[in-house]
Amino acid sequence: MSTPARQIERFLAKYDPAIRPEALAARRLLRKALPGATELVYDNYNALVFAFSSDGKSSGIILSIAVYPRWITLFFLHGTTLSDPKGLLEGSGAQIRGVRLKGGAKDLRKPAVRALIRQAVATAKVPLPKAGGQTVVRSISARQRPRRPASR
Repeated sequence: MSTPARQIERFLAKYDPAIRPEALAARRLLRKALPGATELVYDNYNALVFAFSSDGKSSGIILSIAVYPRWITLFFLHGTTLSDPKGLLEGSGAQIRGVRLKGGAKDLRKPAVRALIRQAVATAKVPLPKAGGQTVVRSISARQRPRRPASR
């Protein structure tokens, strides 16, 4: 059986070399910001998702990053409840809002984005543990959209 780290390497190998380091950097920054979170990995039909849960369950997910062929989006599972004075959050769903990381992983360091992350953690239904996070690969879709951008 393969370790989560090896599985993640294989998932990211499907992507264009330009997006891979950004995905790894974004994941590393969020692991550092949320050291007690359980990281749930979903290699879905549309995207590779790294979700950060306070209790290891999908119902405890606070935020996630989704890696697409050309960009990465930071999603807040209860984004509609967040105060967003800078107007960064996009989406019109009943619950989820996202921020496309146009500048890649370095966007996660922007004060307004960090404030949204802190707010999401502070308002989580299940408090986030201070330490002890782990990575669990939850699902791998048999059918997937291409992970590299179509040639133009």
